[in-house]
Amino acid sequence: MEKFKPEQLQFSDMAISHFSKILEKELGKKSIRIGIRKAGCSGYEYFFNYEEAHNDDDTIINYDDCTFLIDSKSFEFLKGSKVDYTEDGFNKGIQFHNPNATAVCGCGESFKIDSKESSDTKNTSQIKKK
Repeated sequence: MEKFKPEQLQFSDMAISHFSKILEKELGKKSIRIGIRKAGCSGYEYFFNYEEAHNDDDTIINYDDCTFLIDSKSFEFLKGSKVDYTEDGFNKGIQFHNPNATAVCGCGESFKIDSKESSDTKNTSQIKKK
């Protein structure tokens, strides 16, 4: 059983296998950037990009043949999360298990985080963190 690491971003074996296969096909691309941006009906969404170089404020995570880059702001929202890859019939894809998310939209594409930035507004989530 893996030990939970609240200050890190973790990846399942299935996710690492998935990302390794993708990077093999993308010649010249050495890393995958994972981050969050404001979007969607709940406030934020996850994104992925290929990268050839890292930025000075990036957290760099290496798993097997994969290098992941996360900017400092996104990393604050992603700490303690686990990235997984699932296949369920016709549905395949990356899933984030993010303990920092306080709400997820109905379609599952966006999420809400109660941060200092979002707590300054009048909208607050009624969903409690576990």
